[in-house]
Amino acid sequence: MEKVGYLGPKGSFTEAAAKALVPKDERVPFRSIPDTMDAVKEGLVNKAVVPMENAIEGSVNITLDYFIHHQRMNMSAEIVAPIEQHLLVPPSRISSWDQVETVYSHPHAIAQCHHFLRKYLPDAEISYVNSTAAAAKHIQENESENAAAIANDIAAEAYGLEIAQKKINDYENNRTRFLLLTNSDASFENKVITPSTDYKTTMMITLSSDYSGALHQVLSAFAWRKINLSKIESRPTKTGLGNYFFIIDVAMKKDDILVPAVCEELKALGCGVQVLGSYPCFSWEELTDPKLEVVEEETT
Repeated sequence: MEKVGYLGPKGSFTEAAAKALVPKDERVPFRSIPDTMDAVKEGLVNKAVVPMENAIEGSVNITLDYFIHHQRMNMSAEIVAPIEQHLLVPPSRISSWDQVETVYSHPHAIAQCHHFLRKYLPDAEISYVNSTAAAAKHIQENESENAAAIANDIAAEAYGLEIAQKKINDYENNRTRFLLLTNSDASFENKVITPSTDYKTTMMITLSSDYSGALHQVLSAFAWRKINLSKIESRPTKTGLGNYFFIIDVAMKKDDILVPAVCEELKALGCGVQVLGSYPCFSWEELTDPKLEVVEEETT
């Protein structure tokens, strides 16, 4: 059995994404996103699932920066999962949840629940931890502390906590993209992949120099070929102020003609071009449909 690393401890959103993407793999929790990615390179696990982007808070910069600068791997698959945050407390505090003095959670989760915290717990101290599941675990292990955690219902069940307030995130359409990272360039295999499955190709592009129209030339290489871009983002190269590279998500699978032609045109312009992965993209509903489990049982 292969192993997949995820941002732990158990009960995190990332574990749920890992279970959906690679349900047969043994799931191994790690303390942080860098630790999770390092584990693949060190051979502790075969692959890793990491959060890449949230609909409310944007890109998870620590994932992207660590991937680019330290642990380059292959982007193998994507799942977009709904995120529902709840306020969790020990059973003994269910009636006095509005009097907690400290709220623990991941920085993104805290930001996603800003309005709730401001309205109902304005005097509570905010304490950041590595994951929402880590927050729930802390509450379980420190029940005497007058505190609460922001996490999901999976964490509530895993750590014996009660949901004091449900769905406290500020926006209903809160979703997060999770990526499956591997050392291998082998294609992701899953029986859910069909001819209609959407694909993305993620590229990293550095400009040859900073001159007027440089980015326009890059985008034109995609535009005149009618290639749709689902995202473009700049990140610092960490070599000096004003130095950036661009991460571009192309809404298509890497082929033998269009994507290679774009790469060659950009290289001719003096740009640096790297394809970071070409991978299938799934919704949460596609990979968690109970009917899929029945089909899996019938074919094994």
